[in-house]
Amino acid sequence: MSLDEHKKPSGNGNGVALSTQVAHRLRLNPSTDHKPDSYEDLQSDFSPLLFSSLERVIHLFLFGVGDQPLHGELYTMNAVNFFVPSFLKAINEKTDESFRSILVEPTPGVYVFEMFQPSFCEMLMSEVENFERWVHDTKFRIMRPNTMNKYGAVLDDFGLETILDKLMDEYIRPMSKVFFPEVGGLTLDSHHGFVVEYGVDRDVELGFHVDDSEVTLNVCLGKQFYGGELFFRGVRCDKHVNTETQPEEILDYVHVPGRAVLHRGRHRHGARATTSGHRCNLILWCRSSVFRELKKYQKDFSSWCGECRREKRERQRLSITATKLELLKRDGISAS
Repeated sequence: MSLDEHKKPSGNGNGVALSTQVAHRLRLNPSTDHKPDSYEDLQSDFSPLLFSSLERVIHLFLFGVGDQPLHGELYTMNAVNFFVPSFLKAINEKTDESFRSILVEPTPGVYVFEMFQPSFCEMLMSEVENFERWVHDTKFRIMRPNTMNKYGAVLDDFGLETILDKLMDEYIRPMSKVFFPEVGGLTLDSHHGFVVEYGVDRDVELGFHVDDSEVTLNVCLGKQFYGGELFFRGVRCDKHVNTETQPEEILDYVHVPGRAVLHRGRHRHGARATTSGHRCNLILWCRSSVFRELKKYQKDFSSWCGECRREKRERQRLSITATKLELLKRDGISAS
């Protein structure tokens, strides 16, 4: 949906009306959680199954949940109010030096930097809570963020698709161009954005996995919690995803509200148990259709897979050793 299609909020600014010309994309994957209505009694030239199937790919926004958002300002990208000044300055300059000046790299390929202002984190969390109340009150069955998380919400489902597109295009892709060119960082063209929740009566931990993304943005929104550390264990291609972790690949990261972690989707990771309190994180999976198509024809991923790189180095070492032995053998024959 274009930002121009929002009507100005009325009253205190917490409500926003939408024009009738909404241009939402359908889901990339049908929702398996949603139970569609029966259209057997509908007078139409089309099969009732068509309408039931369409329900599974239509965002919840079109069912009415997004008609009365709690914070209308979330639905227009106001960078000054959303991001901390240091992040905005780096993005505006768009140079390797400006990006590196705001981040640390605790292990190769994992970048940590301050990103969101506290007020934005609080607004987004309350908007998600508002959405969850709507789901509870209407008993609407929603699609959860992924197959591993039972709690949380897909942000596109209540009207934040355009904002997340802008976040990826104008803020994450410029950084990914610098730090992840070998996995399609320059050609990111789609996203899956969601919020996950951990703590009492929520998901407790997240098992060891890789993301369905080329680049992942993970930002802690809050609240008060203990535990929940991220652990990283090296980047792997499909062939090597279950290989052993090398000592230099081990990283345990402690979440801080407003602070972002940017990493390759194929960087193996998980989340330790949140033992008390409530933790909420914004996750943005950024994908490149170009990279995924090219990857079908590749066999060597040593530019980013740690195990492929080690195997390549070992082959080179053996080749050099064999060449040296052959040269020594020839020299010995010549001398005799």
